[in-house]
Amino acid sequence: MDQSSKTTLNRVVSTPLLFWFILGDILGAGVYVLIGEVAGRSGGAVWMPLLLALVLAMLTACSYAELATKYPRAGGAAHYSQRAFGPFAGFVVGFCMLAAGVVSVAALARGFAGDYLAQFVRLPVPLVAVIFLVALGLINARGIKESLRANVVATLIEVAGLILVVVLGAWVMTRGDADLARLGQVGVAGQGAAAGVLAGAVLAFYSFVGFETSVNLAEEIRDPAGPTHVRCSPR
Repeated sequence: MDQSSKTTLNRVVSTPLLFWFILGDILGAGVYVLIGEVAGRSGGAVWMPLLLALVLAMLTACSYAELATKYPRAGGAAHYSQRAFGPFAGFVVGFCMLAAGVVSVAALARGFAGDYLAQFVRLPVPLVAVIFLVALGLINARGIKESLRANVVATLIEVAGLILVVVLGAWVMTRGDADLARLGQVGVAGQGAAAGVLAGAVLAFYSFVGFETSVNLAEEIRDPAGPTHVRCSPR
């Protein structure tokens, strides 16, 4: 087992900050953007692909929980791959995760500068995206505790938006304007039920990802292998 005490990083991340980091990373833009796309492929029974994707995500999350407590290193998946298959596998996994992160951040920055901000004010999308990324970079460069505190604020805003959607949905249901029968409609025209659920689950899985980046904070968490963190099987 790795000696988690040997690190040059500051162990200042508490369990609450880690929780809000994971929650904010999972919510992200996926929950807000993908629900309509999932419904377009699976029909009114959008809960079915979401439930399937949740089960699949839980399997992955349990694997990460076990590995993060046994090998608390900032390399995350790249470090696990290196331990299992050697340096080259670790390099490939690390490079792929880096590339995926760059593409994801670029897409979200463009979405913020275009789709979201455009609802309030019209500004050049490339300029806003660059300013947005620079601001985030400066916050992260200031320190892990400061960046996670800013993340708590952003996560609270995200959660508030979801609560608003739930309240408005409940209001529509109570006044009798909701078509609850559509929740049992599986699949869309020209596509079978099983194919629709599977296609929706593939998209829905993206709305659950984000927890995997938390393992990269292993060297900044106060007690990454301690009893306060979740394990999926007893030691």
